[in-house]
Amino acid sequence: MAPTFRAEQIGSLMRPEELLATRNAAGLAHIYTRTNVPEDVQQVTKQAIAKVVEQQQAHKVRPLMTGEFERPIFYAGFFENLEGLEMTKVPIPDGYRTGLPTLRTLEKLGVKERDACIAVGKIQHVRSPYLADWEYLRSLVPQEQWKECKMSMPSITWQHQHLRAGTAFTTSSPYTTDKEYFADLARAFAREYRILYDAGLRSIQVDDPAMTFFVTDEMRSRCLGDGIDPDELLDLYIWAHNESLRDRPTDLHVGVHLCRGNMPGSTHVLSGSYERIARRMFTGLDYDTFYLEYDTERAGDFQPLRHLPVGKNVVLGVVSTKAAELEPVEELQARVYEAAEVIAQGQGRSRQEVLDSSLGVSPQCGFSSVSHGRGIGMTEARMWEKLQLVQKVAERVWP
Repeated sequence: MAPTFRAEQIGSLMRPEELLATRNAAGLAHIYTRTNVPEDVQQVTKQAIAKVVEQQQAHKVRPLMTGEFERPIFYAGFFENLEGLEMTKVPIPDGYRTGLPTLRTLEKLGVKERDACIAVGKIQHVRSPYLADWEYLRSLVPQEQWKECKMSMPSITWQHQHLRAGTAFTTSSPYTTDKEYFADLARAFAREYRILYDAGLRSIQVDDPAMTFFVTDEMRSRCLGDGIDPDELLDLYIWAHNESLRDRPTDLHVGVHLCRGNMPGSTHVLSGSYERIARRMFTGLDYDTFYLEYDTERAGDFQPLRHLPVGKNVVLGVVSTKAAELEPVEELQARVYEAAEVIAQGQGRSRQEVLDSSLGVSPQCGFSSVSHGRGIGMTEARMWEKLQLVQKVAERVWP
């Protein structure tokens, strides 16, 4: 099955100034949860989403998304709505897993603590975190376009990977092993997939930038220093992802997005090729599509793509959301062909077969993974130009 869209977007769009000002006035500028949002902020948010959906329609941008305007940060809203998880302030760096590439960046930015969700009881899905968001998005488009929409969700491993080893669940919870914790969390994810599917959604993107931490020497050496085998930890995470996908409907497309950080001011978190995790990731994870960062040399070359098996897709993030300059379309087209050649050699197929069945293009990430974030020099006008550049590349490769 070919990717759902040849020209994709990766979720977050730049928030309009009115929405940012309303959030700031309500004291929400640096609040990264979705609890107790004032009514006036909710109304301005809905108006902004309605407008950005109109703009996506006008620019023929697909898939249609909310721009994550309803979220202060890309992973907000899910974990804090599960029963058994408790939101708490975690100090930086002491409360976080050693060796996380994000810690250096957060410390440079002067961040002293961040919210995290810790299991204090049995994890249960008691209400849908994202159903209302999907219902609002679908209300803005004709029903025949529901299949052209996508919603994003955080990774099942997000909390566990960031929290200091052994602290994702407390002694008051029923969990004594990581697998027990993830088994219940996977059931919660699976329940959310089913609810959204039953409401008409057919495409979901799971955001897991932390998966790329495993390509760094820092993450791996610090894991060993904590008595943790990084390869065993990666295997645990692949298992947890697959548990969440195990019973999904066959016509629900679920992809996973992996990048190297998208913090305000064009700030990336790490560099490094996918090579260290490519074979296990591409062959082990049960996602339909991999949305991959490939806009700069930070991601290395395309050689890791030789491990992609037949039947899986890659959406190449060759257009940057961090740099405002427009990339030459000819160069982007050539890069798609280069990637297709690598995949073709690994699969024993022709380049054209790979292009026909397995590839799409996109920006490397969203334009505002944090509500007040944006690339240096990036404007809303340039954002739309970037998304249309993605379309031009797709039109050249798949005329």
